Amino acid sequence: MKRPLTELNVGKNAVIYGHNSEGAIRQRLLDLGLMPGVEIKLVRHAPMGDPVEIKVGMTSIVIRIAEAETVIVDASA
Repeated sequence: MKRPLTELNVGKNAVIYGHNSEGAIRQRLLDLGLMPGVEIKLVRHAPMGDPVEIKVGMTSIVIRIAEAETVIVDASA
């Protein structure tokens, strides 16, 4: 099931399907390792909900909700 990263439950794994972002934000996400086909795990939300922490391989990454909304994941993997 393909959906935005923000709809993934904490502790769940998913595979990145693609991005709905453009320009500098898209490039930043790709530079952080958020590329299609990569498995990620949603670790936690900040106390106020923004930002979110995700695990990409052995690396923890923190991104804003607005950026996470543009990352499309497949949680059925």
